[in-house]
Amino acid sequence: MSDQNITTVIMAGGKGKRISALFPDIPKPLIPIDGIPVLEREIRLLAGQGFRDIILTVAYMSDKLVSYFGNGDRLGVHIDYYIEETPLGNAGALYEIKDRLSDDFLLLNADTVFDVDFRRFTESHRSRGGLVTLFTHPNDHPYDSGLIVADRDMSVTAWYTAEDERPEYYKNRVNAGLHVLSKRLLDNRPDTFRVDLDRQLLKPLSGTGKLFCYDSPEYVRDMGTPARFEAVCKDFASGRMERRNLKNRQKAIFLDRDGTINKYAGFIRSPEELELEAGAAEAVRLINDSDHLAVVITNQPVIARGEVTVDGLSKIHDKMETMLGRSGAYIDGLYYCPHHPDSGFEGEIPELKTECDCRKPKPGLLIQAAKDLNIDLARSWMVGDGDNDVLAGRNAGTRTGRILSQDADRSGTEADITGFSLLDVIKKILKESAD
Repeated sequence: MSDQNITTVIMAGGKGKRISALFPDIPKPLIPIDGIPVLEREIRLLAGQGFRDIILTVAYMSDKLVSYFGNGDRLGVHIDYYIEETPLGNAGALYEIKDRLSDDFLLLNADTVFDVDFRRFTESHRSRGGLVTLFTHPNDHPYDSGLIVADRDMSVTAWYTAEDERPEYYKNRVNAGLHVLSKRLLDNRPDTFRVDLDRQLLKPLSGTGKLFCYDSPEYVRDMGTPARFEAVCKDFASGRMERRNLKNRQKAIFLDRDGTINKYAGFIRSPEELELEAGAAEAVRLINDSDHLAVVITNQPVIARGEVTVDGLSKIHDKMETMLGRSGAYIDGLYYCPHHPDSGFEGEIPELKTECDCRKPKPGLLIQAAKDLNIDLARSWMVGDGDNDVLAGRNAGTRTGRILSQDADRSGTEADITGFSLLDVIKKILKESAD
């Protein structure tokens, strides 16, 4: 199926109560960003990627939306409408327009500002063959956001809404409100008049192998409050919104873990042993506010040695992400090497006792991240506290930053930038990038 044959449903019926103080006389989808309504920007983005079959579900001030967009000809798309005379919940209208939908279709919110490569997103959905794929990303307030838990195959195993009791530690993976759905999801309608998309259709699919997530660092933000609207306008004016689209080459700051983000404590084998370095969360937050992705690259031989399971390592990383999130910081990706070349450890895993291409100072993890996230390694940095980190960066073609110890011994492989903490190094890197 070509992109041109995928229907895009955009939910545009909300009142936008929180932002109505700024724009009381127009529906939320017509609120302008730099003079152009947010929904028009969404439609133009979709059209540019070949998604031209659009259905708008409308209710509040629907006449103004229909009058403004018409049949979509001037935007290079075809627009149909479904007008909700009586509110059906945020998914009820899908059952009314089912016959107009393609087998797989995009479901988006008109009040969410985004700049996303939808071709990547839909290709991920097709490759997994599920009923639904959620667009997921980290954010700076995961503690009060809906969290998505997935296994290594990206199959969703749990979904925690804001009111649910959640684990003590969790991966910062938030549902962004963009979806690819199979029309088969609509075969059986709930017996309620109003239908809630998340609670009645999607969340119950957790653990069934039919719901998947698609992690991406691309730009997706709600503009539902005056403060968020101001931030969105600022990001648009700076070009940050467009630059984060994965069709564009990205810049990254790759970060070692032990001794860089968390305090060095030998081989960490449990979440209780992990403690963030002073200033580490602030340093990661500075990366988040810049044009760089924050990507963790770490050797974890404890897996090959049989001292920590893969699930156990995930719990350690969940604690790291939770602690960063409490300070408004997040990472855009995490890659680890489970191998170790030396044998002789009780409980070791023989198939992981090997020379590999991913164990630093080899550059394999950086190269894989660059492939996954379209990263330009020549414009990126590798930062850590050891020779292996600096050499891995050099071998991958990045520039390098090194955290020096506070004692007199400062020997080791020379890096492009040095400092006595991660925060110190990141400030220097970002200053140089801005000059």
